[in-house]
Amino acid sequence: MTSDSTPNSHSESSSDSRSAVLRTVVVTGGSKGIGRAICKAFAGPGTTVYFNFQSPETTGIETSEDISAAGGIPAPVRVDVASEAEVMQFFKKISDETGRVDVLVNNAGITKDGMLLRMKEKDWDDVIRVNLKGAFLCTKAAARFMLRQRQGRIINITSVVGVTGNDGQANYAASKAGLIGLTKTAARELASRGITVNAIAPGFIKTGMTAALSEKVESDILPQIPLARIGTPEDVAGVAVFLASGSADYITGQVIHVNGGMYI
Repeated sequence: MTSDSTPNSHSESSSDSRSAVLRTVVVTGGSKGIGRAICKAFAGPGTTVYFNFQSPETTGIETSEDISAAGGIPAPVRVDVASEAEVMQFFKKISDETGRVDVLVNNAGITKDGMLLRMKEKDWDDVIRVNLKGAFLCTKAAARFMLRQRQGRIINITSVVGVTGNDGQANYAASKAGLIGLTKTAARELASRGITVNAIAPGFIKTGMTAALSEKVESDILPQIPLARIGTPEDVAGVAVFLASGSADYITGQVIHVNGGMYI
């Protein structure tokens, strides 16, 4: 069940309130890491940024503060993106409050790593469910708004491993490769209505997900990156903002690699 998690949640419903909202951005998995940076990058006067999270111990307070500091309106909501009922309720809330969706960033993702022959079926299903099914459900819901508007931007956060594969990540790599296929197909289906669909494939980015790696693993990865540094969430967020801008009007169905040259 979706529910507002902080008193900062936006819940205006009058026509006057709607007219004051110039843009609505939806970011899944926006409470930390790359998602938090994307929320902050899109925030600004006249922009409502809806972002979801699922973990009970997460509140999204930090992301809300970032959005508010940038002049935007934060709207954190606890949602399981892999639940069709919860996604439908999430987008109904958006419809009631702002009446539009201008940008959707499918960023929510989890990892449950393990070598293929030892990987549990549940670990496979859980990762595919959140990373791929979640993007499908949110894309389907957001596209309904965008079709009526005859414009919109959908951005999927995939990964370099969706292209290269990676030991111990059969489920994660498969989900991210699936996102690339979803991106290209949705781009073809929605292009006639002025909707672009693109993907960003980050490489090794400094987030909570990678923080658990040892210094040795990190030092082993650095020589594989021609730019010789670990990426930041802001490196990814900047590309998302570009893809949602007028400068990217003629770009759709593409995968933009943000990896410092790790994959060329």
